[in-house]
Amino acid sequence: MKKHDYQIFLDWNGNTGNGTTNYESYKRNYTIQIDGKPDIKGSSDPSFRGDKNRYNPEELFLASISSCHMLWYLHLCSINGVTVVDYRDSAIGVMIEKDRGSGYFESVILQPEVIILEPHKREKAKKLHHKANEMCFIANSCNFEIKHMPSIQIARDES
Repeated sequence: MKKHDYQIFLDWNGNTGNGTTNYESYKRNYTIQIDGKPDIKGSSDPSFRGDKNRYNPEELFLASISSCHMLWYLHLCSINGVTVVDYRDSAIGVMIEKDRGSGYFESVILQPEVIILEPHKREKAKKLHHKANEMCFIANSCNFEIKHMPSIQIARDES
């Protein structure tokens, strides 16, 4: 078994001069910094007084699930002889906010649209989404089912 450590630096930059003296007195803006990488400007969802022009934790969570699935899927296709030439996902996540303000994600649906070269490997390409879900580090860390509705198309020969 291998252990991987990750480190980020999060800097809240929403103090408007009065700190958190009340719910309206501060901005929810923050910056995520990772050595050697571009900063990520974040805030809360606009429903929670956040900046709509910045990424919120819920969007980043959904993006983590989608991108982890994609990376595993591409890996599995490469070792199983399925040539992917395009991959796009339109992921949907549903979060439930409880009466007291806490909440949780109840569902995520990934909707990858994949284009492959080999027509005879369409079914294999579809099945590899299940295996990618089993392998995905982020999906394995979630306490809800992540569903998949993949579309597999065959690349057209433009020559």
